[in-house]
Amino acid sequence: MEVSQWRKASLAGGVVAASLAATLGGIALLFKAEGRAAQQTVGHRLGNNGPDADTVYRPEWGNPLRLVIAGDSVAASLGASTPKATLGAALALALAEHAGRAVELRTMAVVGAQTSAVLAQIARLPASFGPDVTVIIVGGNDLTNHIPLADSIKFLELAIANLQALGSQVVVGTVPDFDTLPSLPQPLREFGGQMSRRLATAQFKAAAAAGAHPVLLGKAVRQIFLSDPRYMFSIDGFHPSSMGYRSASLALMPAVLAAYDDEYPAPGPETTAVPPLRPGAD
Repeated sequence: MEVSQWRKASLAGGVVAASLAATLGGIALLFKAEGRAAQQTVGHRLGNNGPDADTVYRPEWGNPLRLVIAGDSVAASLGASTPKATLGAALALALAEHAGRAVELRTMAVVGAQTSAVLAQIARLPASFGPDVTVIIVGGNDLTNHIPLADSIKFLELAIANLQALGSQVVVGTVPDFDTLPSLPQPLREFGGQMSRRLATAQFKAAAAAGAHPVLLGKAVRQIFLSDPRYMFSIDGFHPSSMGYRSASLALMPAVLAAYDDEYPAPGPETTAVPPLRPGAD
């Protein structure tokens, strides 16, 4: 190839790279704009925190296990209507029933948190509170803030390692699938879906390699969220409703139980889809 051809090829490659960067940057800005618009539309009715579900479940059974929920607004169950409807409550009750022991729940998740913030959430745990199982759900805000994938994964690996050093088993629910969001217009929804699945795949692989228990959460609940968005999403069209969180908890339960109990069959990479729920089902 002649020098002039090399220059043309290099220039073309540079144009493509610049176009891709501009596209991704534009998508990030659009994500932020859509989020702000949704907040204004619902008048901040979801608030800044999910329902407070932290308590001891089945206290009469004694010898409590300690369950921690870390991550972002999905982990915090923003959009759930009551404490009983949160991810944390559902998982704590399921773990208590399986173990025959009380379960003390601590929700450290913070609305708006990126993966880099999970380390600080873990650090805020009291020294006397050694978690037995920790569930991390995070990544959505990394996408909306255009955080490089490598950075997201690095911070996830650090969080897993810190928790394991505390003696905790770790369950990672990967980032939800953005192309199920009814409030996200096309073509933004399609791009969001591609980006979220890319991050979810990387999270799954990193968590598995680190000895954690990953769940492809978006894949597990995809069909029910697409087929029943009116019931699966809260009023902002971004966060799950109580029924949506119930579906997510069903997807996470096998991994949580396997994290506690070595003899419980761990879910494989092809997580079984969550069955449809009836409106009003607990």
